[in-house]
Formats: sequence, C-alpha cells, structure tokens
Amino acid sequence: MIEQLSKHLFWDIDKEQFDLEANSGQLIQRVLEYGELEDWCLVRDYYGLERIAHDCKMLRTLRPEALSFICLVTKTKKEDYRCYTFRQSTPTLWNS
Repeated sequence: MIEQLSKHLFWDIDKEQFDLEANSGQLIQRVLEYGELEDWCLVRDYYGLERIAHDCKMLRTLRPEALSFICLVTKTKKEDYRCYTFRQSTPTLWNS
C-alpha cells in the first residue's frame, strides 16, 4: 500500500523495510499532515476510522488542522488526544 501513496510523504525511508502495522502511527500522521485526498482515502480504507482514531490518540504531536479533521471525521473530542493535552500542558513563552 505504501507504494500507492504520494512520493513526497515517504522520501526519507526505505519503503521495502517499512512495516505498515508497527509504524501505523507514523504513516497516518504523515498522511493527515501532508497527504492528499487520495492518500487519505487509501489509509482510511486500509486501517479504518476506528484504528486511525486510536493511533492518533497516542501521537505526541499532530498539527492543529489534522487534529480538527480527525476529530470531525471520527466524531471524537480533542481532549481525548495526547497531542492536544500535551500542547495544553506546555505553554509557550509568549502565553506565560
């Protein structure tokens, strides 16, 4: 499946050594943040929305746009995601 995704998503890894199950979080994150609609459709069909939401909840970082999208699509709350709570617990200097 990784061969079908946009080339710019995984230019820095050996695609033949990439494990789709062990590294599902990395794959999903890159597709959400930098992928195209076709990439999203492939990932959604391969993993399913429940697995995608589960993996995203474990991610330490996720761009705000991607977080909003995944919350909308899976009908979940931002507060359920590690990246959201982690961002809230580490305020930036200009917000202190």
